[in-house]
Amino acid sequence: MFTEYLNVLHKASPLSIKSRKELLKCISKKEILKGEYVLKHGETCKHIYYVNKGFVRIFYFKNGKNITEWFANEKQFFFSISSYFEAIPSNLVIEATEDSEIILLAKDGLEKLRKSNIEVANLMISFFSSSLMLSQQRMESLQFETAKNRYAKLLLEQPEILNKVPLQFVASFLGISQETLSRIRAKV
Repeated sequence: MFTEYLNVLHKASPLSIKSRKELLKCISKKEILKGEYVLKHGETCKHIYYVNKGFVRIFYFKNGKNITEWFANEKQFFFSISSYFEAIPSNLVIEATEDSEIILLAKDGLEKLRKSNIEVANLMISFFSSSLMLSQQRMESLQFETAKNRYAKLLLEQPEILNKVPLQFVASFLGISQETLSRIRAKV
């Protein structure tokens, strides 16, 4: 049932048949309807999530507004980083923007395996280093690229986002107002 998912994990970091069998004990699947939450504000993130089918938006609340931090499309991983590592309530909210099938990789099982299985430890290093790199790239983009360049990059790398969420979420993700996004789109 989780063969394809285990193959994705194997591509991230090589896993023997034994490691795959051990990881199966940590994996579950959840169907999430459009508008439902994978993780609510204040819940503690206890999984690394994977969008098997569907699309999710990761956001937080600031001054009465919700600010989009990230989108996860099919075949992408996501989680609330600080909540996961510090075992604290999440400031992030993770919402399905369409009916989705999410695969959950349990933190407690991973932690146990990490201590006894070098392949699983290496997999976790691969996950977390990828997450750190994406976070740094996002921060650098917001700090150093113009709004127009950020939008052009989104069109180039993830154009499907524009068909999956309202423009207010796209503007928020780009760190600009909806009006600024409309002006940029009119010129492109």
